[in-house]
Amino acid sequence: MEDIVLLTEHLVKSVVKQADLVKVQSFEDDDENQILEVLVHNDDMGLVIGKGGKMINSIRTLVQAAAYNKGLNKVRINVESF
Repeated sequence: MEDIVLLTEHLVKSVVKQADLVKVQSFEDDDENQILEVLVHNDDMGLVIGKGGKMINSIRTLVQAAAYNKGLNKVRINVESF
């Protein structure tokens, strides 16, 4: 799972202006699905989401594909700002 967290962090950092403030944490829910909590600065929230959610959907697709290749269960990504 560490690889998936690092991939997510790299993808998000490549999009935002304040990359040093990006934090990604991994949790597991009751159904053994992985949840990635992505924290970004409030000013970068729009960049991560993108127009019509296209950027975050692309990030989710890449992360889910990588997780599938590693044999992991479904991965959900939640983006929060501070």
